[in-house]
Amino acid sequence: MTGWKIGYAVGPAPLNAALRAVHQFVTFATATPFQDAMAAALETARERGYYDQLRAEYTARRDRLAAALADAGLPVLPIGGSYFLLADIAALGFPDDVAFCRWLTAEIGVAAIPPSAFYADPARAPQLARFCFAKRDETIAAAAERLSHLRGRLPG
Repeated sequence: MTGWKIGYAVGPAPLNAALRAVHQFVTFATATPFQDAMAAALETARERGYYDQLRAEYTARRDRLAAALADAGLPVLPIGGSYFLLADIAALGFPDDVAFCRWLTAEIGVAAIPPSAFYADPARAPQLARFCFAKRDETIAAAAERLSHLRGRLPG
């Protein structure tokens, strides 16, 4: 449960850079009333079947996105538990994951995160792209449709 992501700031570049850095972590903090509400919900979640439903829905979303990526020629790495799939892009001829993710967004209309963003030395990151399946079914369906056009448009 993440915090409210509302507001704006205007100021000099160094101040804005510091605010953006703090914002990355502040948005994951939640106001006390929301924490109390979540605690109450967690107390009844199991008996209401919440976890079984959540597992089934997210398994289906994961499987749909994994199939769409595989059909597009992007083999997916196995996962044990996450909201993200990692697709192997090493054979596609892009200089790095950032270039691929930019191309995918601009040319295909599907966003992915370059995992090198999480590395102290991005040059050591493997050639992967990170896709989130914690999305509405309609969003995954739209991504699958767009990814279906990927095979014929890959450079190289």
